[in-house]
Amino acid sequence: MERQHEGRDRRRGARFPAVVAALLAAGLAVGGCGAGGGRSSSDEGLKSGGRTAPAAPDGGRAGTAAPQEGEQRSPAPAPDYLSTFALDVDTASYGYARRTLAEGRLPDPTTVRPEEFVNSFRPDYPRPEDNGFSVTLDGARAGAEGWSLLRVGLATRGADRNAERPPAALTFVVDVSGSMDEPGRLDLVKESLGLLAGQLRDDDSIALVTFSSEAETRLPMTRVGGARDRIREVVGSLGTSSSTNVGAGVRTGYDVAVEGHRKGATNRVVLLSDALANTGDTEAEPILARIDEERREYGITLFGVGVGSEYGDEFMERLADKGDGQTTYVSNSAQARKVFVDQLPSHVELRARDAKAQVAFDRRTVEKFRLVGYENRAVADDDFRDDRVDGGEIGAGHTVTALYAVKTRPGAAGPLATATVRWLDPATRAPHERSGALGTAALTGDIWGEGHDSLQLTAIAAYFADALRGGDLPGAPGLPVLVNRAGAIADRSGSAVVTELADAIRHASGLLAPEDEEPSGEGESRSGDPYS
Repeated sequence: MERQHEGRDRRRGARFPAVVAALLAAGLAVGGCGAGGGRSSSDEGLKSGGRTAPAAPDGGRAGTAAPQEGEQRSPAPAPDYLSTFALDVDTASYGYARRTLAEGRLPDPTTVRPEEFVNSFRPDYPRPEDNGFSVTLDGARAGAEGWSLLRVGLATRGADRNAERPPAALTFVVDVSGSMDEPGRLDLVKESLGLLAGQLRDDDSIALVTFSSEAETRLPMTRVGGARDRIREVVGSLGTSSSTNVGAGVRTGYDVAVEGHRKGATNRVVLLSDALANTGDTEAEPILARIDEERREYGITLFGVGVGSEYGDEFMERLADKGDGQTTYVSNSAQARKVFVDQLPSHVELRARDAKAQVAFDRRTVEKFRLVGYENRAVADDDFRDDRVDGGEIGAGHTVTALYAVKTRPGAAGPLATATVRWLDPATRAPHERSGALGTAALTGDIWGEGHDSLQLTAIAAYFADALRGGDLPGAPGLPVLVNRAGAIADRSGSAVVTELADAIRHASGLLAPEDEEPSGEGESRSGDPYS
Protein backbone atom coordinates (compact mmCIF):
# COMPACT_ATOMS: atom_id res chain seq x y z
CA MET A 1 0.00 0.00 0.00
CA GLU A 2 1.31 3.41 -0.97
CA ARG A 3 1.52 5.61 2.12
CA GLN A 4 4.14 8.12 1.08
CA HIS A 5 3.64 11.59 2.50
CA GLU A 6 5.80 13.73 0.31
CA GLY A 7 5.65 17.45 0.73
CA ARG A 8 3.21 18.00 -2.13
CA ASP A 9 0.72 15.55 -0.58
CA ARG A 10 0.38 17.59 2.57
CA ARG A 11 -1.56 20.40 0.93
CA ARG A 12 -3.94 17.94 -0.71
CA GLY A 13 -4.78 16.08 2.49
CA ALA A 14 -8.39 16.36 3.61
CA ARG A 15 -8.89 17.87 7.02
CA PHE A 16 -9.99 15.41 9.66
CA PRO A 17 -11.57 17.07 12.71
CA ALA A 18 -8.96 15.48 14.85
CA VAL A 19 -8.96 15.30 18.41
CA VAL A 20 -6.53 14.15 20.94
CA ALA A 21 -5.40 14.47 24.28
CA ALA A 22 -3.54 12.06 26.19
CA LEU A 23 -4.64 10.28 29.16
CA LEU A 24 -2.08 7.57 28.96
CA ALA A 25 1.60 7.17 28.22
CA ALA A 26 3.41 3.91 29.08
CA GLY A 27 5.72 4.93 31.86
CA LEU A 28 9.13 4.63 30.32
CA ALA A 29 11.68 7.43 30.37
CA VAL A 30 14.78 6.28 28.53
CA GLY A 31 17.48 8.93 28.78
CA GLY A 32 20.18 9.94 26.38
CA CYS A 33 20.28 12.38 23.51
CA GLY A 34 19.43 11.53 19.95
CA ALA A 35 22.17 10.87 17.48
CA GLY A 36 23.71 14.04 16.26
CA GLY A 37 22.27 16.05 19.13
CA GLY A 38 18.95 17.82 19.49
CA ARG A 39 17.62 21.37 19.61
CA SER A 40 14.76 22.46 21.80
CA SER A 41 12.64 25.55 22.29
CA SER A 42 14.74 26.55 25.24
CA ASP A 43 18.21 26.35 23.76
CA GLU A 44 18.53 27.69 20.24
CA GLY A 45 17.56 30.32 17.70
CA LEU A 46 14.11 31.32 18.98
CA LYS A 47 13.05 34.89 19.44
CA SER A 48 10.73 36.08 22.19
CA GLY A 49 11.29 33.13 24.51
CA GLY A 50 10.78 30.42 21.92
CA ARG A 51 7.54 31.72 20.44
CA THR A 52 8.71 32.41 16.89
CA ALA A 53 6.83 30.41 14.29
CA PRO A 54 6.74 30.26 10.50
CA ALA A 55 4.26 32.73 9.07
CA ALA A 56 0.71 31.53 8.60
CA PRO A 57 0.17 30.35 5.02
CA ASP A 58 -3.21 32.13 5.07
CA GLY A 59 -1.63 35.41 6.06
CA GLY A 60 -3.16 35.38 9.51
CA ARG A 61 -6.87 34.56 9.49
CA ALA A 62 -9.47 34.52 12.25
CA GLY A 63 -8.23 32.99 15.45
CA THR A 64 -4.59 33.91 14.90
CA ALA A 65 -2.73 35.38 17.83
CA ALA A 66 -1.07 38.72 17.20
CA PRO A 67 2.74 38.60 17.24
CA GLN A 68 4.12 39.28 20.69
CA GLU A 69 6.34 42.32 21.26
CA GLY A 70 9.72 41.74 19.66
CA GLU A 71 8.53 38.60 17.87
CA GLN A 72 9.28 38.21 14.18
CA ARG A 73 7.60 36.10 11.55
CA SER A 74 9.91 34.28 9.18
CA PRO A 75 8.95 34.00 5.49
CA ALA A 76 6.29 31.39 4.83
CA PRO A 77 7.69 28.12 3.49
CA ALA A 78 6.26 26.64 0.32
CA PRO A 79 2.87 25.10 1.19
CA ASP A 80 3.96 21.69 -0.04
CA TYR A 81 6.76 21.67 2.54
CA LEU A 82 4.43 21.80 5.54
CA SER A 83 3.14 18.95 7.69
CA THR A 84 0.25 19.70 10.08
CA PHE A 85 -1.54 17.45 12.56
CA ALA A 86 -3.48 17.46 15.81
CA LEU A 87 -1.53 16.19 18.82
CA ASP A 88 -2.16 12.61 19.84
CA VAL A 89 -0.94 10.36 22.62
CA ASP A 90 -3.46 7.55 22.25
CA THR A 91 -1.95 4.13 22.94
CA ALA A 92 -4.82 1.67 22.41
CA SER A 93 -3.49 0.43 19.07
CA TYR A 94 -0.18 -0.69 20.59
CA GLY A 95 -1.80 -2.26 23.65
CA TYR A 96 -4.27 -4.27 21.60
CA ALA A 97 -1.58 -5.34 19.11
CA ARG A 98 0.56 -6.67 21.97
CA ARG A 99 -2.31 -8.74 23.32
CA THR A 100 -3.23 -10.05 19.85
CA LEU A 101 0.36 -11.09 19.14
CA ALA A 102 0.70 -12.76 22.55
CA GLU A 103 -2.35 -14.87 21.64
CA GLY A 104 -0.67 -16.01 18.43
CA ARG A 105 -2.48 -13.73 15.97
CA LEU A 106 -1.33 -10.86 13.82
CA PRO A 107 -3.34 -7.66 14.33
CA ASP A 108 -5.51 -6.42 11.50
CA PRO A 109 -3.31 -3.88 9.69
CA THR A 110 -6.18 -1.36 9.80
CA THR A 111 -5.95 -1.29 13.61
CA VAL A 112 -2.21 -0.49 13.60
CA ARG A 113 -1.60 3.23 14.11
CA PRO A 114 2.16 3.89 14.26
CA GLU A 115 1.87 7.10 16.29
CA GLU A 116 0.23 5.10 19.09
CA PHE A 117 3.13 2.63 19.10
CA VAL A 118 5.59 5.52 19.28
CA ASN A 119 3.65 7.40 21.97
CA SER A 120 3.45 4.33 24.19
CA PHE A 121 6.95 5.26 25.35
CA ARG A 122 7.99 8.43 27.12
CA PRO A 123 11.30 9.95 26.00
CA ASP A 124 13.02 12.12 28.57
CA TYR A 125 12.34 15.43 26.84
CA PRO A 126 13.04 18.65 28.76
CA ARG A 127 9.99 19.92 30.64
CA PRO A 128 8.90 23.56 30.53
CA GLU A 129 8.65 25.58 33.73
CA ASP A 130 5.35 27.11 32.66
CA ASN A 131 2.08 25.50 31.55
CA GLY A 132 3.08 25.42 27.89
CA PHE A 133 5.18 22.98 25.88
CA SER A 134 8.85 22.30 25.38
CA VAL A 135 9.80 21.59 21.74
CA THR A 136 12.74 19.28 21.07
CA LEU A 137 14.05 18.08 17.70
CA ASP A 138 16.73 15.48 17.04
CA GLY A 139 17.59 12.98 14.34
CA ALA A 140 20.07 10.66 12.71
CA ARG A 141 20.88 8.87 9.48
CA ALA A 142 18.61 5.88 8.86
CA GLY A 143 20.81 3.66 6.72
CA ALA A 144 19.01 4.00 3.39
CA GLU A 145 20.81 6.31 0.97
CA GLY A 146 19.99 9.93 1.72
CA TRP A 147 17.30 9.10 4.29
CA SER A 148 17.29 10.15 7.93
CA LEU A 149 14.82 10.03 10.80
CA LEU A 150 13.75 13.32 12.35
CA ARG A 151 12.03 13.26 15.75
CA VAL A 152 9.83 16.08 17.02
CA GLY A 153 9.21 15.84 20.77
CA LEU A 154 6.73 17.92 22.76
CA ALA A 155 6.33 17.80 26.54
CA THR A 156 4.27 19.49 29.25
CA ARG A 157 5.10 20.20 32.87
CA GLY A 158 4.22 17.36 35.23
CA ALA A 159 1.35 17.37 37.69
CA ASP A 160 1.88 18.45 41.28
CA ARG A 161 -0.18 16.08 43.37
CA ASN A 162 -0.31 18.59 46.21
CA ALA A 163 -1.20 21.61 44.08
CA GLU A 164 -4.65 22.97 43.46
CA ARG A 165 -6.40 21.77 40.33
CA PRO A 166 -9.94 22.10 39.01
CA PRO A 167 -12.26 19.39 40.34
CA ALA A 168 -13.14 16.46 38.09
CA ALA A 169 -16.68 15.40 37.17
CA LEU A 170 -16.33 11.90 35.71
CA THR A 171 -19.22 9.86 34.30
CA PHE A 172 -18.26 6.22 33.89
CA VAL A 173 -20.20 4.27 31.26
CA VAL A 174 -19.56 0.57 31.86
CA ASP A 175 -20.33 -2.25 29.45
CA VAL A 176 -21.99 -5.14 31.36
CA SER A 177 -23.14 -7.08 28.29
CA GLY A 178 -22.67 -10.81 27.86
CA SER A 179 -19.40 -10.38 25.98
CA MET A 180 -17.94 -8.76 29.10
CA ASP A 181 -18.36 -12.03 30.99
CA GLU A 182 -15.10 -13.31 29.51
CA PRO A 183 -12.56 -13.68 32.34
CA GLY A 184 -10.53 -10.53 32.69
CA ARG A 185 -13.06 -8.12 31.19
CA LEU A 186 -15.68 -6.96 33.70
CA ASP A 187 -13.48 -8.04 36.63
CA LEU A 188 -10.74 -5.77 35.33
CA VAL A 189 -13.21 -2.89 34.94
CA LYS A 190 -14.45 -3.35 38.51
CA GLU A 191 -10.90 -3.48 39.82
CA SER A 192 -10.06 -0.29 37.91
CA LEU A 193 -13.03 1.60 39.30
CA GLY A 194 -12.25 0.42 42.81
CA LEU A 195 -8.72 1.76 42.47
CA LEU A 196 -10.08 5.02 41.15
CA ALA A 197 -12.41 5.55 44.11
CA GLY A 198 -9.39 5.70 46.37
CA GLN A 199 -7.52 8.20 44.20
CA LEU A 200 -10.07 10.93 43.54
CA ARG A 201 -10.20 13.98 45.79
CA ASP A 202 -13.12 14.73 48.07
CA ASP A 203 -14.21 17.60 45.82
CA ASP A 204 -14.28 15.42 42.69
CA SER A 205 -17.55 13.90 41.49
CA ILE A 206 -18.35 10.55 39.96
CA ALA A 207 -21.38 9.02 38.23
CA LEU A 208 -21.87 5.46 36.99
CA VAL A 209 -24.00 4.21 34.09
CA THR A 210 -24.11 0.58 32.96
CA PHE A 211 -25.43 -0.82 29.70
CA SER A 212 -26.24 -4.14 28.10
CA SER A 213 -29.45 -4.30 26.00
CA GLU A 214 -30.56 -1.14 27.86
CA ALA A 215 -28.78 1.50 29.91
CA GLU A 216 -29.22 2.14 33.62
CA THR A 217 -27.97 4.92 35.90
CA ARG A 218 -26.43 3.14 38.88
CA LEU A 219 -25.05 6.26 40.56
CA PRO A 220 -25.98 9.88 39.77
CA MET A 221 -23.28 12.52 39.86
CA THR A 222 -22.01 12.30 43.46
CA ARG A 223 -19.27 14.14 45.35
CA VAL A 224 -16.59 11.63 46.31
CA GLY A 225 -16.06 12.99 49.82
CA GLY A 226 -18.12 10.88 52.22
CA ALA A 227 -19.33 8.54 49.44
CA ARG A 228 -16.33 6.30 48.80
CA ASP A 229 -17.90 3.27 50.46
CA ARG A 230 -21.10 3.76 48.47
CA ILE A 231 -19.12 4.02 45.24
CA ARG A 232 -17.25 0.79 45.99
CA GLU A 233 -20.53 -0.96 46.88
CA VAL A 234 -22.12 0.01 43.57
CA VAL A 235 -19.02 -1.06 41.64
CA GLY A 236 -18.87 -4.38 43.49
CA SER A 237 -22.45 -5.21 42.55
CA LEU A 238 -21.87 -5.04 38.79
CA GLY A 239 -22.66 -8.20 36.84
CA THR A 240 -23.12 -9.13 33.18
CA SER A 241 -26.27 -9.73 31.14
CA SER A 242 -27.68 -9.69 27.61
CA SER A 243 -26.41 -7.91 24.48
CA THR A 244 -24.33 -4.81 23.78
CA ASN A 245 -26.24 -1.56 23.17
CA VAL A 246 -23.35 0.93 23.14
CA GLY A 247 -25.63 3.63 21.75
CA ALA A 248 -27.96 3.46 24.75
CA GLY A 249 -25.01 3.52 27.13
CA VAL A 250 -23.39 6.56 25.52
CA ARG A 251 -26.69 8.48 25.29
CA THR A 252 -27.54 7.83 28.92
CA GLY A 253 -23.99 8.55 30.00
CA TYR A 254 -24.06 11.95 28.32
CA ASP A 255 -27.50 12.66 29.81
CA VAL A 256 -26.06 12.04 33.27
CA ALA A 257 -22.90 14.03 32.47
CA VAL A 258 -24.94 17.02 31.28
CA GLU A 259 -27.23 16.87 34.29
CA GLY A 260 -24.24 16.72 36.63
CA HIS A 261 -22.11 19.17 34.65
CA ARG A 262 -19.89 21.32 36.88
CA LYS A 263 -18.74 24.68 35.60
CA GLY A 264 -15.00 25.12 35.93
CA ALA A 265 -14.44 21.37 36.39
CA THR A 266 -12.92 18.79 34.05
CA ASN A 267 -16.09 17.13 32.75
CA ARG A 268 -15.45 13.79 31.12
CA VAL A 269 -17.27 10.63 30.08
CA VAL A 270 -15.18 7.47 30.49
CA LEU A 271 -16.39 4.52 28.39
CA LEU A 272 -15.11 1.11 29.54
CA SER A 273 -16.08 -1.53 26.97
CA ASP A 274 -14.96 -4.06 24.39
CA ALA A 275 -16.85 -1.80 21.92
CA LEU A 276 -18.51 -4.75 20.19
CA ALA A 277 -21.94 -3.19 19.59
CA ASN A 278 -24.57 -5.70 18.42
CA THR A 279 -27.93 -4.09 19.19
CA GLY A 280 -29.53 -0.65 19.12
CA ASP A 281 -27.43 1.98 17.33
CA THR A 282 -24.68 -0.29 16.08
CA GLU A 283 -23.65 2.32 13.52
CA ALA A 284 -21.40 5.03 14.84
CA GLU A 285 -23.05 8.07 13.20
CA PRO A 286 -25.97 8.69 15.62
CA ILE A 287 -23.68 8.19 18.61
CA LEU A 288 -21.03 10.45 17.12
CA ALA A 289 -23.55 13.24 16.62
CA ARG A 290 -24.55 13.19 20.31
CA ILE A 291 -20.93 13.14 21.49
CA ASP A 292 -20.04 16.07 19.25
CA GLU A 293 -23.05 18.10 20.43
CA GLU A 294 -22.20 17.83 24.13
CA ARG A 295 -18.51 18.44 23.52
CA ARG A 296 -19.28 21.71 21.78
CA GLU A 297 -21.96 22.92 24.21
CA TYR A 298 -20.61 21.70 27.56
CA GLY A 299 -16.97 20.85 26.91
CA ILE A 300 -17.56 17.20 27.90
CA THR A 301 -14.86 14.98 26.44
CA LEU A 302 -14.70 11.21 26.02
CA PHE A 303 -12.02 8.82 27.20
CA GLY A 304 -12.31 5.27 25.84
CA VAL A 305 -10.78 2.37 27.79
CA GLY A 306 -10.79 -0.84 25.76
CA VAL A 307 -10.80 -4.34 27.25
CA GLY A 308 -11.16 -7.91 25.98
CA SER A 309 -9.41 -10.26 23.58
CA GLU A 310 -11.91 -9.24 20.90
CA TYR A 311 -12.10 -5.46 20.79
CA GLY A 312 -13.87 -2.97 18.52
CA ASP A 313 -10.83 -0.76 18.02
CA GLU A 314 -12.11 1.25 15.06
CA PHE A 315 -15.47 1.95 16.73
CA MET A 316 -13.87 3.11 19.98
CA GLU A 317 -11.36 5.25 18.09
CA ARG A 318 -14.13 7.05 16.21
CA LEU A 319 -16.09 7.72 19.39
CA ALA A 320 -13.05 9.20 21.14
CA ASP A 321 -12.11 11.25 18.08
CA LYS A 322 -15.52 12.90 17.93
CA GLY A 323 -15.47 13.43 21.69
CA ASP A 324 -12.18 15.35 21.55
CA GLY A 325 -10.74 12.60 23.66
CA GLN A 326 -8.46 9.60 23.51
CA THR A 327 -8.26 5.85 23.87
CA THR A 328 -6.17 3.33 25.71
CA TYR A 329 -6.33 -0.44 26.13
CA VAL A 330 -5.82 -2.46 29.29
CA SER A 331 -5.48 -6.22 29.53
CA ASN A 332 -4.20 -6.78 33.07
CA SER A 333 -4.17 -5.33 36.57
CA ALA A 334 -0.80 -3.63 36.17
CA GLN A 335 -2.01 -1.68 33.15
CA ALA A 336 -5.25 -0.76 34.94
CA ARG A 337 -3.28 0.56 37.90
CA LYS A 338 -1.06 2.60 35.57
CA VAL A 339 -4.10 4.24 33.97
CA PHE A 340 -6.28 4.84 37.01
CA VAL A 341 -3.71 5.36 39.75
CA ASP A 342 -0.24 6.28 38.52
CA GLN A 343 -1.42 8.62 35.77
CA LEU A 344 -4.64 9.94 37.29
CA PRO A 345 -3.33 13.53 37.74
CA SER A 346 -2.82 13.74 33.98
CA HIS A 347 -6.36 12.58 33.39
CA VAL A 348 -7.92 15.58 35.08
CA GLU A 349 -5.30 18.36 34.92
CA LEU A 350 -5.19 19.94 31.46
CA ARG A 351 -2.28 21.93 30.09
CA ALA A 352 -3.67 22.64 26.61
CA ARG A 353 -6.80 22.51 24.47
CA ASP A 354 -6.99 22.23 20.68
CA ALA A 355 -3.24 21.62 20.41
CA LYS A 356 -1.80 21.25 16.91
CA ALA A 357 1.69 20.93 15.50
CA GLN A 358 3.11 22.13 12.20
CA VAL A 359 6.53 21.20 10.86
CA ALA A 360 7.98 23.41 8.12
CA PHE A 361 10.73 21.79 6.05
CA ASP A 362 13.34 23.82 4.20
CA ARG A 363 13.13 22.91 0.53
CA ARG A 364 16.74 23.98 -0.02
CA THR A 365 17.91 21.01 2.06
CA VAL A 366 14.93 18.61 2.01
CA GLU A 367 13.95 16.63 -1.08
CA LYS A 368 11.15 14.50 0.42
CA PHE A 369 9.59 13.77 3.79
CA ARG A 370 7.05 11.41 5.27
CA LEU A 371 5.26 11.63 8.61
CA VAL A 372 4.99 8.19 10.22
CA GLY A 373 1.35 7.68 11.19
CA TYR A 374 -1.09 10.42 12.23
CA GLU A 375 -3.22 9.79 9.12
CA ASN A 376 -6.48 10.31 11.00
CA ARG A 377 -5.10 13.34 12.86
CA ALA A 378 -4.25 15.32 9.72
CA VAL A 379 -5.15 19.02 9.70
CA ALA A 380 -5.14 21.23 6.60
CA ASP A 381 -1.98 23.32 6.58
CA ASP A 382 -3.86 26.62 6.39
CA ASP A 383 -5.99 25.64 9.41
CA PHE A 384 -3.02 25.52 11.76
CA ARG A 385 -3.72 28.97 13.19
CA ASP A 386 -7.50 28.79 12.81
CA ASP A 387 -8.52 28.17 16.41
CA ARG A 388 -12.00 27.14 15.32
CA VAL A 389 -10.46 23.92 14.02
CA ASP A 390 -10.24 21.17 16.63
CA GLY A 391 -6.91 19.99 17.93
CA GLY A 392 -6.22 17.80 20.93
CA GLU A 393 -6.38 18.00 24.71
CA ILE A 394 -3.04 17.51 26.45
CA GLY A 395 -2.67 16.85 30.15
CA ALA A 396 0.03 17.40 32.75
CA GLY A 397 3.28 15.48 32.28
CA HIS A 398 2.46 14.23 28.81
CA THR A 399 4.83 13.77 25.90
CA VAL A 400 3.94 13.74 22.20
CA THR A 401 6.33 12.35 19.60
CA ALA A 402 6.16 12.62 15.82
CA LEU A 403 8.71 10.81 13.65
CA TYR A 404 9.53 11.77 10.07
CA ALA A 405 11.49 9.98 7.38
CA VAL A 406 13.39 12.77 5.60
CA LYS A 407 15.46 12.56 2.45
CA THR A 408 17.97 15.41 2.24
CA ARG A 409 19.31 16.83 -1.00
CA PRO A 410 22.80 15.57 -1.90
CA GLY A 411 25.45 17.81 -0.38
CA ALA A 412 22.90 20.26 1.06
CA ALA A 413 23.69 21.91 4.39
CA GLY A 414 21.85 24.39 6.55
CA PRO A 415 18.39 24.67 8.16
CA LEU A 416 16.33 21.48 7.95
CA ALA A 417 13.02 21.94 9.78
CA THR A 418 11.16 24.15 12.24
CA ALA A 419 8.45 22.60 14.42
CA THR A 420 5.77 24.78 16.01
CA VAL A 421 3.10 23.77 18.50
CA ARG A 422 0.00 25.93 18.94
CA TRP A 423 -2.52 25.52 21.74
CA LEU A 424 -5.25 27.30 23.68
CA ASP A 425 -5.02 27.96 27.40
CA PRO A 426 -7.55 25.59 29.07
CA ALA A 427 -9.03 28.36 31.22
CA THR A 428 -8.84 31.50 29.08
CA ARG A 429 -8.66 29.93 25.60
CA ALA A 430 -5.91 32.41 24.74
CA PRO A 431 -3.69 31.07 21.91
CA HIS A 432 0.03 30.39 22.44
CA GLU A 433 2.84 29.06 20.27
CA ARG A 434 6.32 27.71 20.79
CA SER A 435 8.88 26.51 18.24
CA GLY A 436 12.12 24.58 17.87
CA ALA A 437 14.47 24.14 14.91
CA LEU A 438 17.08 21.69 13.60
CA GLY A 439 19.75 21.84 10.89
CA THR A 440 21.32 19.20 8.69
CA ALA A 441 24.41 19.05 10.92
CA ALA A 442 22.35 17.13 13.49
CA LEU A 443 21.89 14.24 11.05
CA THR A 444 25.54 13.20 10.77
CA GLY A 445 25.30 10.35 13.27
CA ASP A 446 24.03 6.82 12.63
CA ILE A 447 20.77 6.08 14.43
CA TRP A 448 22.12 2.76 15.66
CA GLY A 449 25.24 4.29 17.16
CA GLU A 450 26.02 3.94 20.85
CA GLY A 451 24.43 6.25 23.40
CA HIS A 452 21.26 6.97 21.44
CA ASP A 453 18.79 4.65 23.17
CA SER A 454 15.94 7.17 23.30
CA LEU A 455 15.89 7.89 19.57
CA GLN A 456 16.50 4.22 18.78
CA LEU A 457 13.48 3.20 20.85
CA THR A 458 11.27 5.65 18.95
CA ALA A 459 12.58 4.26 15.66
CA ILE A 460 12.06 0.63 16.75
CA ALA A 461 8.43 1.30 17.70
CA ALA A 462 7.79 3.06 14.38
CA TYR A 463 9.52 0.41 12.27
CA PHE A 464 7.61 -2.32 14.12
CA ALA A 465 4.23 -0.69 13.47
CA ASP A 466 5.08 -0.03 9.86
CA ALA A 467 6.07 -3.67 9.35
CA LEU A 468 2.71 -4.82 10.77
CA ARG A 469 1.00 -2.65 8.16
CA GLY A 470 3.16 -4.06 5.35
CA GLY A 471 4.92 -0.74 4.94
CA ASP A 472 8.20 0.34 3.44
CA LEU A 473 9.60 2.91 5.84
CA PRO A 474 13.10 3.81 4.59
CA GLY A 475 15.97 2.18 6.44
CA ALA A 476 13.80 -0.44 8.16
CA PRO A 477 15.71 -3.44 9.50
CA GLY A 478 14.03 -6.84 9.51
CA LEU A 479 11.98 -7.79 12.57
CA PRO A 480 14.67 -10.14 13.96
CA VAL A 481 17.07 -7.18 14.01
CA LEU A 482 14.47 -5.05 15.79
CA VAL A 483 14.08 -7.79 18.41
CA ASN A 484 17.81 -7.65 19.12
CA ARG A 485 17.88 -3.87 19.23
CA ALA A 486 14.92 -3.64 21.60
CA GLY A 487 16.37 -6.42 23.77
CA ALA A 488 19.69 -4.59 24.05
CA ILE A 489 17.94 -1.39 25.19
CA ALA A 490 15.90 -3.40 27.70
CA ASP A 491 19.08 -4.93 29.10
CA ARG A 492 20.77 -1.55 29.45
CA SER A 493 17.77 0.25 30.94
CA GLY A 494 16.20 -2.57 32.96
CA SER A 495 12.86 -1.45 31.57
CA ALA A 496 9.99 -3.93 31.69
CA VAL A 497 8.01 -2.05 29.03
CA VAL A 498 10.91 -2.27 26.56
CA THR A 499 11.14 -6.00 27.30
CA GLU A 500 7.42 -6.22 26.44
CA LEU A 501 8.14 -4.44 23.16
CA ALA A 502 10.92 -6.90 22.31
CA ASP A 503 8.58 -9.81 23.09
CA ALA A 504 5.84 -8.36 20.87
CA ILE A 505 8.25 -7.94 17.96
CA ARG A 506 9.48 -11.52 18.49
CA HIS A 507 5.90 -12.82 18.34
CA ALA A 508 5.27 -10.87 15.14
CA SER A 509 8.49 -12.14 13.56
CA GLY A 510 7.42 -15.70 14.20
CA LEU A 511 3.93 -15.16 12.80
CA LEU A 512 4.82 -13.37 9.58
CA ALA A 513 5.16 -15.64 6.56
CA PRO A 514 8.77 -15.87 5.32
CA GLU A 515 7.86 -14.13 2.07
CA ASP A 516 6.37 -11.25 4.05
CA GLU A 517 9.61 -10.46 5.82
CA GLU A 518 12.88 -9.60 4.20
CA PRO A 519 15.83 -11.62 5.50
CA SER A 520 18.13 -9.33 7.37
CA GLY A 521 21.24 -9.91 9.38
CA GLU A 522 22.31 -7.88 12.38
CA GLY A 523 22.86 -4.30 11.37
CA GLU A 524 21.44 -4.81 7.86
CA SER A 525 18.69 -2.54 6.59
CA ARG A 526 16.87 -1.87 3.38
CA SER A 527 18.91 0.31 1.09
CA GLY A 528 18.10 2.57 -1.77
CA ASP A 529 15.05 4.78 -2.27
CA PRO A 530 11.73 2.90 -2.21
CA TYR A 531 10.00 5.98 -3.64
CA SER A 532 12.21 6.56 -6.69
